[in-house]
Amino acid sequence: MTADAKTWIKVCQLEDIPVRGARLVRTASGCIALFRTAEQEVFALDDKCPHKSGPLSQGIVHGRSVTCPLHNWVISLETGKAQGADEGQVRTIPLKVDSGTIFIGSEAVQSASIGRVA
Repeated sequence: MTADAKTWIKVCQLEDIPVRGARLVRTASGCIALFRTAEQEVFALDDKCPHKSGPLSQGIVHGRSVTCPLHNWVISLETGKAQGADEGQVRTIPLKVDSGTIFIGSEAVQSASIGRVA
């Protein structure tokens, strides 16, 4: 499959994600966290910290990183890798933003529904 032939699934609008915040997408293959930075960049990761599976969607977004709410591991939104002395990685999910609509790559999910992160 070429990059042009990739299938995308619409999940939400950019404004559905708070600045420096997250939204949760529930899929048949697990939960995905969508993050929006202060610079209006959007990233998607599996919603499980590589340390103890903490909910990254409930973490603090700063720069291009998120800090896990359980044990303060810092995870790169770009690569999914733990930062500093911590080791581990979470899966990154392909996404695109088109005219304010966010799409995730269909290979990452079987079906998706947007959920509100408390």
